[in-house]
Amino acid sequence: MSTDAGSPQLRPCPRTPNCVSSQGHGKQYIEPFPDDESSWERLPGILEAMPGVAIVEQTPQTLRAEARTKLLRFVDDLDFVHDREQGLIQVRSASRLGYSDFGANRRRLEVVRGKLMKR
Repeated sequence: MSTDAGSPQLRPCPRTPNCVSSQGHGKQYIEPFPDDESSWERLPGILEAMPGVAIVEQTPQTLRAEARTKLLRFVDDLDFVHDREQGLIQVRSASRLGYSDFGANRRRLEVVRGKLMKR
């Protein structure tokens, strides 16, 4: 994540199809998460309850986690930025290695979205 004029921004996706981002374009774009009163506060617990996911850094505005794949133990990076002004949580999930992830990063973020939407 980078800071642009004081507000954190997600890193851009590489040109490979193994990354999705709410600040991306085309096939790499994924909708940001809506931020209701408790979404940002519930997000760490949801991530920690997912198999293979560990939070590695958290600030009041950002959260960074790593997800290890079951079979080959590849690491994917998950980044979240709390955008209070827009009432959104900006999201990014990207594989560190390889070219294609066969949709795994998108599916993972959609699982997180589904858990956030449940109350």
